[in-house]
Order: sequence, then C-alpha cells, then structure tokens
Amino acid sequence: MASSDEGNRGIHIGEVHGAFAIGDNNTVTHNEHAPGHPGTDPAQEELLAAVRQLRADLARVIETPQVTLLSAELADAQQEIETGGRTAPGRLDRLRVALSDAGAVTGMLASGAAVAQAVAGLLGG
Repeated sequence: MASSDEGNRGIHIGEVHGAFAIGDNNTVTHNEHAPGHPGTDPAQEELLAAVRQLRADLARVIETPQVTLLSAELADAQQEIETGGRTAPGRLDRLRVALSDAGAVTGMLASGAAVAQAVAGLLGG
C-alpha cells in the first residue's frame, strides 16, 4: 500500500510482497519458489552458487562447441533450481558429461571443480 503525506512528496510503502523497483533504470531479481514449494536444500543451493560462478567464468573464455554445450546445460540447471528448487537426475548426468567434455577449459577454473564436486555429491559419487 502506498500513500502520500500532505506537504511531503515522498512515498510511504507499508508492506510489500514479491518483487518491485522504484525509480529509473532499476532491475528486479526475484527468486521465489512456486507456492507451496518446500524450498531448496543446501546441496542444491551449493550447486546453484557454483553454477552461477562457472557461468560467469565461462563468459570470459574462448567459445568452443564444448563450452557452448556446457553453458547451455548450466543455464538449464540454474533455471531448474531457481524455479523448482532442484535439478533432475537426468540434468545432473548431462551436466557431468558436459563438464567432462569441456575439461580442457573447466579444469583450469576453480568454479568448474566446484560444479563437478556439487554434481558428484548430488549423484552420490
């Protein structure tokens, strides 16, 4: 609810639910799970953080077919976790293969090792 006080041209916001932005040139990032979703477990949160970091690191490397495939798998995994709270086992398998295929690049990135470790932990091995 918004209101304006007499003599004060400011805006008072009493309570807000969801995402919003005030002013020019703002961006809103709102990561909320679907209603009734129990939330993301710590292992999935760890994977999400590692995926985000690796995606940022990959944006600075030379694009190869393997890097392109890995970037797509990372984007899909990130979306799954942000919207559903977890990645599907099939996605984890594809991510593990894509990490392996792009090993020449990911092997020299700490974020690549972090994603590989998180995926292995979630797959139980």
